[in-house]
Amino acid sequence: MTELDNLIHRLERAAEQLRSGELSPDAAATLVEDCAALASQASAELDRQARASAAEVPPGQDALL
Repeated sequence: MTELDNLIHRLERAAEQLRSGELSPDAAATLVEDCAALASQASAELDRQARASAAEVPPGQDALL
């Protein structure tokens, strides 16, 4: 499982918990804050992956001098 997959899985589990309605208001607020941190990490991972793929030269293409 990639880091991005792990983050997505954690966000999905958190969403299920929030939808269940079984959390106290304080626990729900904490979970929402955790989700914001996870989303920020996922965004950073997506940016890293995009930069890595942009740096790769496609097959059949030569790098410009």
